[in-house]
Amino acid sequence: MTHNNIHTVLVANRGEIACRIIRTLKDQGVRSVAVYSDADADAPHVREADVAVHIGPSPARESYLVIDKIIDAARRTGADAIHPGYGFLAENAAFAGACADNGIVFMGPPASAIETMGDKISARAAVEARNVPTVPGISRPGLTDEEIIAAAPGIGFPVLIKPSAGGGGKGMHRIEDPASLPEALVTARREAKGAFGDDTLFLEHFVDTPRHIEVQVLADAYGNVVHLGERECSLQRRHQKVIEEAPSPLLDADTRTAIGEAACDAARSVGYVGAGTVEFIVPSARPGDFYFMEMNTRLQVEHPVTEMATGYDLVALQLAVARGEKLPITQDDVTLTGHSIEARVYAEDPANGFLPTGGRIARVVEPQGPGVRVDSGIADGSEISSLYDPMLMKVIVHGADRTEALSRLDRALANTVVAGVGVNTDFCRFLINVPEVVAGDLHTGLLDEVVGDYQVSDVPDDALVAAAMVWLAERWPDKPGSAWAVPDAWRLGRSASQRVRLAWDGGSSLVSLRGTPAGAEVTVHDVVAGLSDDEEAQATPRTVRATIHRDGEAWRVTADGLSRHWQIGATGAATEKLVSSDEGTWVLRQEKVARSAADEDTGGDGTLTSPMPGTVIALSAQAGATVAAGDAVLVVEAMKMEHVLRAPHDGVVAYHASAGDQVPAGKPLATVTPTDNS
Repeated sequence: MTHNNIHTVLVANRGEIACRIIRTLKDQGVRSVAVYSDADADAPHVREADVAVHIGPSPARESYLVIDKIIDAARRTGADAIHPGYGFLAENAAFAGACADNGIVFMGPPASAIETMGDKISARAAVEARNVPTVPGISRPGLTDEEIIAAAPGIGFPVLIKPSAGGGGKGMHRIEDPASLPEALVTARREAKGAFGDDTLFLEHFVDTPRHIEVQVLADAYGNVVHLGERECSLQRRHQKVIEEAPSPLLDADTRTAIGEAACDAARSVGYVGAGTVEFIVPSARPGDFYFMEMNTRLQVEHPVTEMATGYDLVALQLAVARGEKLPITQDDVTLTGHSIEARVYAEDPANGFLPTGGRIARVVEPQGPGVRVDSGIADGSEISSLYDPMLMKVIVHGADRTEALSRLDRALANTVVAGVGVNTDFCRFLINVPEVVAGDLHTGLLDEVVGDYQVSDVPDDALVAAAMVWLAERWPDKPGSAWAVPDAWRLGRSASQRVRLAWDGGSSLVSLRGTPAGAEVTVHDVVAGLSDDEEAQATPRTVRATIHRDGEAWRVTADGLSRHWQIGATGAATEKLVSSDEGTWVLRQEKVARSAADEDTGGDGTLTSPMPGTVIALSAQAGATVAAGDAVLVVEAMKMEHVLRAPHDGVVAYHASAGDQVPAGKPLATVTPTDNS
């Protein structure tokens, strides 16, 4: 068997996965090469790599998805191997073939395995030949809409439309009502064609109260295949995972063994080599009746929970296999210890239909502590574009058991700060505290069932106190009374905290402050009548971590993962907090961000505006055509999410944008002028 000398690896990706791969390459003493588009010129993965190569304009189709540019960068930098990460070219058989043609090791499976598992129809046939169970359905090449519609009643509703190519939920639609199947097929084919260049579809029965459980597998070129246990990925929306954990709280030891063996058989069915994930759909009430769903022929986003539960570095194992070595572990070596949970931090607004957000990140604070890991691709100043995936980082924790892991994740998310761009950390905290989630009673529809109960958390009053103190320090850093102007009694070890008594909103607090204006730890003790300062300081405190930075003429306060706009030193009709100290009294006023026409999609005159920064991908009617209320008018896509803009009333359509246009949030895209009889 060939042994490959790998001294330099090019990482054909960006963001958090590129940073994570580079970290292991450094640990292994391997030179790393990053590639970057115009938008990523100053991205963290570029700064962390040993060498970085510019590969083109910002759109992925002109940079990260251009095989010739990636191969050229590898040849120019002397890369022995390419790690594709996930997404982009990670599951592109032509890319794997191009690496082989140029004498570059592809750190993934053979092109033949990618091709077979990349087509869900051929994947079903391959695993069925190894007696791996699959979901009832119809799957053969070239199925027409008419054939799918005719087969659906025999499969049994609800059914799930799935594209044969690709993954990540693109083109997947659950259908309850047979009458809605024809329109859904049209949409699914367009999505599949746009995302994967292939509009082939097939149909499966939708398993009732399903759980999404996947198994991590590793295989070498000598025929050795092992699994590293399973991951529970049932908390998802639009088929995009939000919370993942290992092991699954559903499976017992016998089922874990059986599903692991089935995953290994699925890998063997295509002569798999490298790291991969076999995904199963599992009925909640009958976990022993699991069904093969698909195989991802790459490293998964959620691989860190497996690493933390098993203690193995999957990228290091990928490197060993790529070098032509035998797997350094056997199945008997793999044990799951404790429990690990991961939350994906997305640039999105959960309070506004999870619409993508964007902009420049002003401040990032990563959580720390025992059992806490962060895989991140952002830093202070990072620009978040609608051109790429909305996932910014992953917060991963490990605990002795699931209860401890959930508690640690809650605390870690509370101490995650991404200021300047809206993120979903507050929603993730809500989700992991839902009673069903705490009990481990999960299914893939649970998030959609509970999302209506989510309410945005308010910034704690304690955070306002912190903001006022930081603001005072920045305005008058040398003014008596400013916490950072007071001698801090520096000593070896941690400096002493500063104490300031403040009155706010009719109450008062004794505040102990450590840190700097860019990152303050504020402990607030409520004033208790008759107690001295020392006695009050011994009472049960509340501690928050807060930052404050300028946001134009305003300020943005972030505390314990919650971010809001605040005007400091201003007055107005919005919610106000009066804060006073010996230096005077000032006002903190929360800016009420009213929903605009851009947020609502339509103005009163029938104008449809873009709800998010993105790309117009389809005009659903002809200019000048008459549409009925509720008809689709156009589709905007951003960060892998489609948003259909529909006619607010009967009328005639006029377009102000074309398919392919990149548009900002709030831009008028079409107008539906009422007809005389509407």
